[in-house]
Amino acid sequence: AQLVESGGGLVQPGGSLRLSCTASGFIMDYYAMGWFRQAPGNEREGVSYITTDGTTYYTDSVKGRFTISRDNAKNTVYLQINSLKPEDTAVYYCAADFHGGSLLVTHYDYWGQGTQVTVSS
Repeated sequence: AQLVESGGGLVQPGGSLRLSCTASGFIMDYYAMGWFRQAPGNEREGVSYITTDGTTYYTDSVKGRFTISRDNAKNTVYLQINSLKPEDTAVYYCAADFHGGSLLVTHYDYWGQGTQVTVSS
């Protein structure tokens, strides 16, 4: 199983990015998909996840700014990030969970290598 993230980069405060995560080696339709992030010196934290039926969940700090979506036909999950803030700077990871999804790192079965998002003027 493999997850490959893309779409990170350097963006000014208030800007937007769309992260993508493409899955291979397993049937993504059967998995909840999550996005996590880890800033230097911090633990990895759950940002958002989407269940197999498309229900979405967000941590409070990103509600109204981040939108998760999935396209099972393309084996891809997306994270649209708007109104970026410097505190959003982190490596963003996607992950797959066979057991329904969660914002907890320990629930997830497969992980990508991450994509760096840097918010700075």
